[in-house]
Amino acid sequence: MKRLVLGVQYDGNSWQGWQTQPSGNTVQDVLERALQQFSKSDVKTTCAGRTDAGVHGIEQVVHFDTELVREPYSWVNGVNAFLPPSVAVQWAKELSLDPDSEDNFHARFSARARTYQYILHNAAIRSPMWHGRAGWTFRPLDVDRMRTAASHLLGEHDFSAFRASGCQAKTPVKHMYEIRIQRQGEMIIFTLRASAFLHHMVRNIVGSLIFVGTGKREPEWMGEVLLSKNREIAAPTFMPDGLYLARIDYEDKWSLPQRDLVESLAFLSFL
Repeated sequence: MKRLVLGVQYDGNSWQGWQTQPSGNTVQDVLERALQQFSKSDVKTTCAGRTDAGVHGIEQVVHFDTELVREPYSWVNGVNAFLPPSVAVQWAKELSLDPDSEDNFHARFSARARTYQYILHNAAIRSPMWHGRAGWTFRPLDVDRMRTAASHLLGEHDFSAFRASGCQAKTPVKHMYEIRIQRQGEMIIFTLRASAFLHHMVRNIVGSLIFVGTGKREPEWMGEVLLSKNREIAAPTFMPDGLYLARIDYEDKWSLPQRDLVESLAFLSFL
């Protein structure tokens, strides 16, 4: 028995999120059907982080156990032959599996950090070219004000104020390692890297940063919201269209052939 690790990329517009549902219309459902067709056996995958409907994956990481022996390129090409155009395996890595060890690779529990990126179109008139691929706000945004506001979120905090009511995380305490906000013409890219994220956390933070960027709130308000631990004080949950799961960080010992975060930024700039 081996543990197979896959890097999966998908357009979230076509699916009702990652996690399997009775409808069968999720990324996990379609991926597992393709894996079963290729391997001729039942396959149950575990992902690094579940994404909502409309949220995209530049590099979702999943694992499953199998006795089938194939070269990595065979897994990639073989499984992709059974996948629709909106989902594709980017790479595969075979790892050893010791049933008596607690040190086996796990897509979720072996992760050291997650990075999400949110793409926002900031222009007076919405563009149909960005529909489903970027969020949009017509009011001019002050990036410097948003950067100042974002600095209040760095470090380890209770992020209950940015947590969805249905969130199933065991604890709201997460460590925010970095928040970058970059403007490229009419596009603004938010990059958030943390130990883990709560349900809707990124979209709630982006929505609140937009409040600051438009002048509706002062930068210090972000710190007040965080300390309040009250979801009702923060801005409404922003649209999912521009949210991308960009990268999952693991220890080097696993030698996963992942896309570099700089490459992910370059990838998004060409969307």
